[in-house]
Amino acid sequence: MRGRPLATGSLAVILAASGFGLLGVLSRFSYDAGLDPVSFVAWRALFGLVVIAVVVAIRLRRGVAIVDLRRLPARDALGLFAVALAGLGLNVAMFVAFDLAAIAVVLLAFYTYPALVAAVEISRGHERLDAVASAALLLALAGMVLVVGGGLSSDPATSVHPLGIALGLAGGVCQTAFVILSRGRYRSVPPEQATGWIILVIAIASAAASLVAGGALGVPLGSGRALVLVAVAGVISAGIPTMLFLVGIRAIGGTRAGILMLIEPVVGVTLAALVLGEALRPLQAVGGGAILIAASLLQRARPGAPAGVPLEALEPAAVPASEGT
Repeated sequence: MRGRPLATGSLAVILAASGFGLLGVLSRFSYDAGLDPVSFVAWRALFGLVVIAVVVAIRLRRGVAIVDLRRLPARDALGLFAVALAGLGLNVAMFVAFDLAAIAVVLLAFYTYPALVAAVEISRGHERLDAVASAALLLALAGMVLVVGGGLSSDPATSVHPLGIALGLAGGVCQTAFVILSRGRYRSVPPEQATGWIILVIAIASAAASLVAGGALGVPLGSGRALVLVAVAGVISAGIPTMLFLVGIRAIGGTRAGILMLIEPVVGVTLAALVLGEALRPLQAVGGGAILIAASLLQRARPGAPAGVPLEALEPAAVPASEGT
């Protein structure tokens, strides 16, 4: 039984990483269509909510009730709210950073988070790394540096912007908080419902910020191209992957999930090469191979203590819909 949640959780994280990997290209096209970073975050979250609403409705028909957050233990309710704030901080920090500095430079700062997650989880005694998992972490981080750093050049576009780097690091800290808190709290809330609350906070806060700042929130209403871009970003790169990421964290733990998420820059760099004509360099190909090898090693490593939980523990037992809120 232990292999089943490991394989399923790993697949969920890999699919989530692939969805998030589309964001670099989608955000660049959206900015060209007239959106600013905060408005992009708001629209992406809105369409993500539509996806989650559909999933919740389907699950409701199958007998899984909507959990009343007012009845949650205070620790779980605060944890869910903290994760939502971390998600908001992550989104705003990263998309503003992409507008200030080269994407490769920002990603180098952001992808310190798998090491941060591992350090926190180990220090709290929630996980331990055996030799194989430790090697996978180091190999994946080295591969990420090759994938992202291999695309840097002497071009001014790749110049290091201090604020962009700071925001990338801030995004990494927010992602670390997201991973750590998502694993151990609010387990009585099904993944799709937890994702919905998280994205709702992001949507409301970012939309309000855009309106106050006089941003480009109304652009998609008058531009079919912009509307399609934010719709794709919301469905494929927000609602679905965020839910899968939460499922994966609960199944395999924060450290393994963080390492597997290093597949994201491989997807992003490859897509940039195919869509934007940014050549994939030999070092980047080597780095991508290293990350994939690390992902393979993780499937061989013995789960840390405590290990990944059974799939049945990923969500509460179905409750008749009539007993919901």
